[in-house]
Amino acid sequence: MVPRLMLPRRDFLALGAAATAAALLPGRAFAETPTGVKLHGLSAFGDLKYKPDFAHFDYVNVDAPQGGTFNFLPPNWTTNQSPLTFDTLNAFVPKGSAPQRMEMCFDQLMTRSLDEPDAVYGLIAESVTISQDRNSFTFALRPQARFHDGSPLTAEDAAFTFKLLKDKGHPDYSLTLAQFADAVALDAHTLLLKFTGKQTARTILNVVQYPILSKAFFSANPFDSSQLNPPLGSSAYKVGRWSAGAWIEYERVADYWGNDLAVNRGQNNFGRIRIEFYQNRNASFEAFKKGEILYKEEFVSRIWATGYDFPAVTNGKVVKHEFPAEKVPSMQATAVNQRREQFRDPRVRQAIALCFDFEWTRRNFFYGSYERSQSCFEKSDYRAEGTPSPQELALLEPLRDQIPPEAFGDAVTQAVSNGSGRDRQLLGKAVKLLGDAGWKRTGDFVVNDKGGRLSAEILADDEIFEQIYGPWVENMKAVGIDASIRLVDSAQYQLRQSTFEFDLLSAAFSFGATPTRDDLELFFHSRSASLNGSRNLPGTASPAIDALIDAVGAAKDREGLTVAMRALDRVLRARRDWIPSWYLANHRSAFWDMFGFPEQKPDFGFPVESLWWVDKGKAAKIGKA
Repeated sequence: MVPRLMLPRRDFLALGAAATAAALLPGRAFAETPTGVKLHGLSAFGDLKYKPDFAHFDYVNVDAPQGGTFNFLPPNWTTNQSPLTFDTLNAFVPKGSAPQRMEMCFDQLMTRSLDEPDAVYGLIAESVTISQDRNSFTFALRPQARFHDGSPLTAEDAAFTFKLLKDKGHPDYSLTLAQFADAVALDAHTLLLKFTGKQTARTILNVVQYPILSKAFFSANPFDSSQLNPPLGSSAYKVGRWSAGAWIEYERVADYWGNDLAVNRGQNNFGRIRIEFYQNRNASFEAFKKGEILYKEEFVSRIWATGYDFPAVTNGKVVKHEFPAEKVPSMQATAVNQRREQFRDPRVRQAIALCFDFEWTRRNFFYGSYERSQSCFEKSDYRAEGTPSPQELALLEPLRDQIPPEAFGDAVTQAVSNGSGRDRQLLGKAVKLLGDAGWKRTGDFVVNDKGGRLSAEILADDEIFEQIYGPWVENMKAVGIDASIRLVDSAQYQLRQSTFEFDLLSAAFSFGATPTRDDLELFFHSRSASLNGSRNLPGTASPAIDALIDAVGAAKDREGLTVAMRALDRVLRARRDWIPSWYLANHRSAFWDMFGFPEQKPDFGFPVESLWWVDKGKAAKIGKA
C-alpha cells in the first residue's frame, strides 16, 4: 500500500538516477565539461554514453508499430497534478488540480536518457555552449521546432517560459530558478540563459528539462489555475477529448516535428492515451477487471495477493508481472507538520512514531510484501549506515550545536515492535517522551501547561487509509494523544496539502541519484518551508540542514556527493521531521496481454506509456483487436 503517491516524474523536472549504479561510472565533475564548444548533451559526472551521431536510445524498439489506445492509471505525478480529479489544464502553477501526464504535450530544450544515471541530450536544442565563467548557456534551437498549431517554436518562446516559470510557476520550477538571472533571444533560434553565479554547477541539468510554453498562447490566456483551455503544446501528444474531473485523452500528433529525432525514435507509439479518474480504488479495479483500463500498478497488497482471481486472469487475458524498480533514491514517510506548535518538540514526533506498529501492519495488511523504510533516501548509497565516517564528521562537526546529538551516533532507525499491534514497551517509551516534552496525563489525554490537549489528525483521501492508520490512531490514543483520521475529497486534500493545513500527512517521493541543491531545497530547505505548494511538508527550517544541502550542491565528484548526502540523511533522520513508513522493491504491474515492450527495462525510468506498444497479434487473441 502506498499512501498518496507523489513520485515526481522527472522527464522534465529533474534527473532520475541511481546512486548505486552511478558510483560505478567514471567520476568527472560537471565543472570539467568543456566551455566554448557546442555540446550535444550534458551529464553531471562521467562521459555521455551516446555520441553526437547516435541513432536512438538502446532501450527502445525502433520497429515498434504505432497506433491503438492505451487506457491506463498513471502510478506517479508531479507539480499540481492529481490522480483523482482535475479542474485545470495548466499543470505549471501552484494552485488547482491538473490531469496527470500533461507534460507529454510539451517539449524541452533537452531530454534525459533512461539508461544513464544523469545524462540529457538535445531535443528542441540541437546543441548547448557553456560560457567560460559557466554562468551562461547558449542554446542553438532546431529551426524545425513547431507548436501544434504549426507556428514556429522560437527562442522568444523559450525566454518567455523561463521568466514566467520563475515568477509565477509551481515551486517545482520556481525554486530551481532562484538564481536564474535572465533569458535572452539572441535571434529566432538562439537562446541565452544567464545565472547569477550562485547556482550550483548542476542546476542547468534541471532547467533544460522544463517545458517550453507558447508566448502567444499565454499572452492571450491567463497563466493560472482557471485555465481549462488546453495550453498550446509542441510535443508528440496534444490534448484531445476530455471531461473535467472524469477523463482525458491525449492524441498522438501525426506530423509532430520531432518524430525523427534520435531522442524520440521508438517512443510515443500509442495513437491515443486515455486517463480516467476514479474517486476510490475499488471503482478503478472494477474498471480494470472489465478491460476498460488496460494497465495499472497495484499498490494494495491485499488485492495483489488475493484479488487477481477474476476470469480474465485465469484464462490468460490479464498478466501479473513484477518489473524491477528504478535505481533511484526514494522516500515514503509521514510528515509531521512543525508549523503547528504541538509538533515542534522532536520528542513529540518520536512518540508519535513509536505508536506506529509496522510489524503488525505488514502482517495484517501487507501480506508480508513491504519492507520498513528508515531513510529519506531509501534504496540508494545515500542511506546512512552505522556511525559517521571521518568525511561525514568533517561536515557534521561544525554544525554540532545545531543538530541533534543522535546524528553523531548510529544512524537513527525506527523501533522494531513485537508485532502485537500494541507493544507496551514502545508505548511506554512514547509516554515518557511526551512527559519529558511537558505533556502530562489528565484523564484520557495528555495536556500542556495551559491545559490544552495534544491532538494529531492524519489527513487522508482514500478510505483504505482509515483501515491502515486506524491502529496507529488507537495507539496514539492509548498514550494520551487526541488522535483521529480526517478523510477529505481530492480537491480538499490537494488544497490542504499545498497550503500545509494538516497535522500528519503521508506521501511518497523519488529523487535523482545525482541530486542538485535545487532538488533538495524543494523538500528540506528553510526557503521552501513557507512556500505553498512545495514538498517541504513538515516545514523543516534548519540552518544546519541548509548548510548540508549547500554541501551537496558543492560536491565535486560522486564520492563527495555521497558523503554529503549521507550526512544530510543522518540529520534528517535524527530530527524526525518525517516518520519513515515502508517501500517495495518492484513495480507490481497488471495489464491486459495485448502489448509489446522492450526486453530490458531501462534502469532509470519506466514510462510505460512512452516505451510500450500494441501487439496486434496478442490483442486479437484476447478479443482486443
